[in-house]
Amino acid sequence: MFQLQNVVSWGRSFQDYLEMFNLSANELELSILDCAGGPASFNAVMKQQGKTVISCDPIYQFTPQQIQQRIDETYPMIIQGLHQNFDQFVWDKVGTPEALGEARLAAMKTFLADFPQGKEQGRYRDMGFPELPFANDTFDLAVSSHLLFTYSQQFSWQFHLQSIRELCRVAKEVRIFPLVQNFTSFKSRHLDSILETLTAQGYYTNIEKTVYEFQRGGNELLKVRPPMKI
Repeated sequence: MFQLQNVVSWGRSFQDYLEMFNLSANELELSILDCAGGPASFNAVMKQQGKTVISCDPIYQFTPQQIQQRIDETYPMIIQGLHQNFDQFVWDKVGTPEALGEARLAAMKTFLADFPQGKEQGRYRDMGFPELPFANDTFDLAVSSHLLFTYSQQFSWQFHLQSIRELCRVAKEVRIFPLVQNFTSFKSRHLDSILETLTAQGYYTNIEKTVYEFQRGGNELLKVRPPMKI
């Protein structure tokens, strides 16, 4: 089966974020951290709407030209993987891998146009898991897509637990999507034991259905809240 060996540069759209994270209009007014945001257009569109998101990802250390090069290198690999695992995906909204690729490229184009100004403004920050240089409770909400659980083969159980606890330290609520591994419909090998550990440590966890489903079975998000402070 096709598997990604490394984390790739592949950005989702603003609408994707609304559907992946069950975001309401009121929640878009909150202070939001997008961790492992990559070349997604969420931050750019939120800025256009007069709202502010802080996005963090190690990819933000690169120039727009270097990120574009990474996208160009990633694109044929992703399309190949989609063709090889065609039955693992839901094609109701986009009929072909090429059509999906065009939609993703449009989102990443929006990101690239916003990135230079956004980096100057501090909306894009070169940082990532498992340690975040923010004070406790800096954000109302932290979202993270297509890294934790997606790359369960590449990242350890300990990395997942530390990253989720760190998100819960800096945000009052955390939402992670999806809970299946990349290019499969199989639930992450880490998920059940991570949930057991977090619950035992006093964290609130809940899995919710989403309207977003591209990977078959990938229509659930994990919500986590830190233990109650006494």
